[in-house]
Amino acid sequence: MIALPAEKTVPDKLFYKIGEVSRIAGVEPYVLRYWETEFSFLRPRKNRSGQRVYLKKDVETILRIKSLLYDEKYTIAGVRKRLGGRESHKEGPLTSEEKIARVRSGLQALLKRLEKPL
Repeated sequence: MIALPAEKTVPDKLFYKIGEVSRIAGVEPYVLRYWETEFSFLRPRKNRSGQRVYLKKDVETILRIKSLLYDEKYTIAGVRKRLGGRESHKEGPLTSEEKIARVRSGLQALLKRLEKPL
């Protein structure tokens, strides 16, 4: 079971949209989308209209990722290892398109951070 930071409680619902998860976790939606590219175990479902829908366990995982990255100062690789090495269960090597999508997503997240005023 994933230990949550003491100050965060997740409302009891079946599904959460990305905006709700963003407010609960205190991170921007683009950060959540970036984390999906970095952590294979974070894969929210999509509804019929293509919107991401998160389960409660997904939200709890996101809160744990945030705590490890921001509070405990882990790196992305460190979070992967800390959360049980779940990254090692990938389906296989990434295709060129998947690699490009990851790089593009990372660059977009970086650009958005750079555009924010200090």
